[in-house]
Order: sequence, then structure tokens, then C-alpha cells
Amino acid sequence: MILFLTFVAATLAITFWASRQTKTAADYYAGGRSFSGVQNGLAIGGDYMSAASFLGIAGIIALSGYDGFLYSIGFLVAWLVALLLVAELMRNSGKFTMADVLAFRMSPRPVRTAAGVSTIVVSIFYLLAQMVGAGALVGLLLGITGDAGKAWTIVGVGALMIVYVVFGGMKGTTWVQIVKAVLLMGGAALVTVLVLANFGFNLSALLGQAATVSGPQANPESFLSPGLKYGTEAQGLAGKIDLISLGLALVLGTAGLPHILIRFYTVPTAKDARKSVLWGIGIIGVFYLLTLVLGFGAAALVGKARIAEGDAAGNTAAPMLAQQIGQEIFGPVGGTILLALIGAVAFATILAVVAGLTLASSSSFSHDLYAHVFKRGQASERQEVVVARISAFVIGAVAIGLGILAQGQNVAFLVALAFAVAASGNLPAILYSLFWKRFNTAGAVAAIYGGLVSALVLVIFSPVVSGGPTALFKTADFVLFPLSNPGIVSIPLGFLCGWLGTILSKEYNAAKYAEIEVRSLTGVGAEKASEH
Repeated sequence: MILFLTFVAATLAITFWASRQTKTAADYYAGGRSFSGVQNGLAIGGDYMSAASFLGIAGIIALSGYDGFLYSIGFLVAWLVALLLVAELMRNSGKFTMADVLAFRMSPRPVRTAAGVSTIVVSIFYLLAQMVGAGALVGLLLGITGDAGKAWTIVGVGALMIVYVVFGGMKGTTWVQIVKAVLLMGGAALVTVLVLANFGFNLSALLGQAATVSGPQANPESFLSPGLKYGTEAQGLAGKIDLISLGLALVLGTAGLPHILIRFYTVPTAKDARKSVLWGIGIIGVFYLLTLVLGFGAAALVGKARIAEGDAAGNTAAPMLAQQIGQEIFGPVGGTILLALIGAVAFATILAVVAGLTLASSSSFSHDLYAHVFKRGQASERQEVVVARISAFVIGAVAIGLGILAQGQNVAFLVALAFAVAASGNLPAILYSLFWKRFNTAGAVAAIYGGLVSALVLVIFSPVVSGGPTALFKTADFVLFPLSNPGIVSIPLGFLCGWLGTILSKEYNAAKYAEIEVRSLTGVGAEKASEH
């Protein structure tokens, strides 16, 4: 509790300091564009290494072995798409949000409406995962087993998140993310070293014990081979297609995530945008290698049965591993201290990520929907910031409510759904806008809504929502779509809708495309765009 409260007090102090520095809309949305590439790289790492990464992936590896590590691979490879296709071009072309880029060469109101709606939907999906992680984590630390206690935990995390965003803006959120990235890397590295030391730094011995303790009794070695979670005999072909669908969503989703895209606007130059993504990839790459040891370490030392008993979705595997390894090396007190340390780090992770997500969605609502759609560009900067703060309250409340409903789901899995929605709606519109000369308003609106609606409809009629013990509605059964992740259908649909919408509309502005092409590739005019 002392470690928890110390961290919360420190982050609130950062938020208070940042609130004194936040005077303009550029300060609130983009931190005054004052962060260096290294600082922004740390913040990107802090934003991206969410509860899904730390708690969810460790849990899914501990429960499913090899198949769980595919999440780590997907989350990491996705950064190459973001670096090569999106980061620098978005930084050069936009102002505060994804919609700024899309609206530049198109009719602004319909495009901003679509982009605003998509941003809020993706952010809420992602927030859902963090809230579930918070409930599981604090429940473990405080010994809360009932759903009601975990629900109150989710309410508390939501309230803290709202405070960070409303008062600190991007500047406060970024510094919280930087502090959290350093803490998370330190905490994960410490447990990894202790686990490896326990096995004499012999990775083969660690994997062997993980298979023996947590693998199926009939064939323990299958724990280290593909097929425990996806492509089992019971699932048949659908399981294999589900795995491909998951991979597509993870690899393509990052480049369409609103809270990652707004990070590119916090740096002063395109060079800093590139540098920040390179630093981000380095930090994230090392971290995902650590999740391999954390997941298999939990399987070897805690055991699949105990992990599933503590949390059916495996979200508490990493803290349980910290407690177990601490006890074995330092005794009961050491175990408790290490559990508290990892718990506080994971809590920091959740707070930092939910703050970034809430900021992205509230910024999109105030800047895109309120200022440019409802007020037709006539809102003052002060009005925009006030509306952003009010919308942060509303979005926070929605996330709290849905988080309470979704308890029992694995958080890495919930985030994969957010990635699928982002890759289906946002990514086609962004790539077409940056690289296709003929692209127009009808195409942008069709791509965003087509991808977004198809992903949501497929999720609603998938095994995620009904028809099983881990579904949102356990007693109902209205499964019409057999896959858990909709990406393999909804992502191509998003691209197809964008293409169809474009060729069916005669609108085309060659001069605007030429201007955004020069701006995105060179950065010329980006500073001017930031001032207007």
C-alpha cells in the first residue's frame, strides 16, 4: 500500500506541475511540441507497454505456452509498419489528431466526424483492457476476490485517470509515461534476472520445467509447440484462421491506434519523430523478450493451475511469479516486497496508458467533433480545451462501466480486438490519404465506417461476446461468426470500402494532394499548420 500510495502521490505531483505549464491548446494536446526524440521514445514505450503487455502476455504465455508468445511477436513487428509508413509522414502532415491529416485534402466535416467516432471507439476498447487489468491486479494485492471489490477498484483507477488528463494534459501524461517506462523496464528486468538465476541462467531448463509443470499431462512437450490455444483439433480450420486473423490485427493495428498517433505530434521536428520511434522500438523490443521469461517463468514456478485459480484469464501471472521467486530467494518478506514492487509498476502501467487513451479520445472529440464539426471551426482554443476536459470525464465513465462488465477476459486478448478495429477503420484511411492521389472524401468516410462497423458487428456475433465461460454474456449464445478476432475479414473490407467509395465519387483535388505529398515527405509547412 505504501509503494502504491507513493507512486500515486508522485504522479499527481507531476500532473499538478504540468497543469501550471499548460496554457494553450498546443500545450494540452501536444505538450507544446517540446519533447526530444529520446523523451518521446520513452513515452511511446510507456504508452505502448500496457497492462496487456505486462499482465496479459505473461498470463497468456503461462496458460497457453508457445501460442501466447505470438502476441509478443505481433505487438513488436507492428512497430516496423508504424515506423516505415506512418510516423514521420503523420508528424509532417498534421496538427493534433489523425483527422487533421485526413481533412487536409478533403471535405472536413464528414471526415472529421468519421475519424472522431473511430478514435473514441478504438480508445474505449483499449481502455476496457486496462480497466480489467486494474481490477485483477489490485484485487490480488489487497486480497479482494469478489467481483464487487474489483468493480470498486476499477472505479478508483478510472477516477485517477480522469484527474491526470483533465489537469495535466499531454505534458503531464507524457511525463507520467516516461517515469512509468523506466519503472516497468526496471521491474521486469529484475524479475527476469531472478528467474533466470534460479535456473542457473539456463533457458532450456526453464522451458523444460514450464512444460513439465504447466503442460498437458498426456503430452507436456506440446506446451512448447504451436496449437494449445489456436489450431487445436477441436477448433479445426477455424482455429488456424483465427491465428492468422490475430496476427494481421496485431501487425497492422499499431499504425492506426489514436493514442500512438498523437505521440508523433509532441516532437518539434520530423527527425525527432523518427528518433522517437527508433527509441520506442528498442525499449519495446527488449521488453517483449523479457515477457518470454516472465510467462514461462510463471508456468514453471507458479504453475498453470494456481494462476488460473487466481485469475481465470491469467492476468495475475506476473505478480504471482514475483511473489514466488521473491519467497524462494529472499524468504516471505522478500516475496511480499517484490509482489508490491511489481504490483505498483503494473498499476503505474495501467494509469499511464489509460491517461494516454483518454487524452487521445477527448482530444479527438473536442478538436475534431466539437471545434470543426459542431462549431464549424469557430471555437476558440480555450473552449476546445474546456470541452476536451469535460469529454475526458464522460469517456472515463463509459470505460469504467464497460470495464466492470468485461471482468474475466484476458487483457492481451481485449487489446487485440482494439488493434483489429484500428487496423480495419483507421489504417486504410491513413494509408490511402498519404499514398493514393485519387483518394477523396467519400473514400475516407467509407473506409473508416466500413472497417469500423464490420469489425464491431463481427465481434458482437463472435465467441467473445456470447456462447462460452469466458464470453461477456456467459449464458446467452448468438454466435454467428466463428473467429475470436475479426481482422482477417474486417481489414480487407476497410480497404475495399475505401477503394469503392473513391472510385464511385468524382471528387478529386490534385493541388491539395500535391501539397500534402510535399509536406509529408519534407516537413515544409508543418510548423505553419501547427500555428493555425
